[in-house]
Amino acid sequence: MKAMIFAAGLGTRLRPLTDQIPKALVPVNGMPLLEIQIRKLKSIGINEIIVNVHHMAGEIKKFLKSKDHFGIRIEVSDESDQLLDTGGGIANASWFFKADENFLVHNVDILTNINLGSLVQKHKDTGALATLAVRLRKSSRYLLFDSKNRLTGWKNEKTGELIRCGTATIEKTLAFSGIHVINARIFNLMQNAGKFSIIKTYLSLAPANLIYGLEDSGSYWFDVGTLQKLAEAEAFIRQKNIEIV
Repeated sequence: MKAMIFAAGLGTRLRPLTDQIPKALVPVNGMPLLEIQIRKLKSIGINEIIVNVHHMAGEIKKFLKSKDHFGIRIEVSDESDQLLDTGGGIANASWFFKADENFLVHNVDILTNINLGSLVQKHKDTGALATLAVRLRKSSRYLLFDSKNRLTGWKNEKTGELIRCGTATIEKTLAFSGIHVINARIFNLMQNAGKFSIIKTYLSLAPANLIYGLEDSGSYWFDVGTLQKLAEAEAFIRQKNIEIV
């Protein structure tokens, strides 16, 4: 199985750290975020990974080369000319994936012990177009699901914006965890080009395709995209003596 790591972000909320290094190379208790994710993906048998890059792209490429690409196939999807957002980033890397194969996508700045193997297996069992890891947590944006965990909408708590993509009753309101498994047939269904959001793509495809949410609220989970969250994650990992890979 293959995977993609989103590592192209500007990391503005991690300044001044990201004035000197890209977000993907910000260390957590001494280990760069990108290395954490690569080692975690390798631990579940993934040995082909594509990493998208934008901010300080050259530094990430040099890092991967210095690590001999961790002994596996690691390709780079270069977005130096334009940051393509999540949907555009996935579409830009479509050449890496074979038709109708499943692949895992993981944000570089997410630290969690979510069982990735179970996420992949659930995706295979349901035959979904995409399976999103979701959890019960406070957020400004939520995904909405019906009683069968099918995606049925999205809402922004701050603006009040609501998008419905189905007629089923909303049974669950959950936040996206930044990890998903996708089938490559999605590339033939995408209607956008250039810069666009994968979540909006999911919402447009959900009425005719199974977009499934798998809840895992029992694991630990940190979005370390800010200095405060980074400090909290490091303190939690040290306190619990957690092996992060």
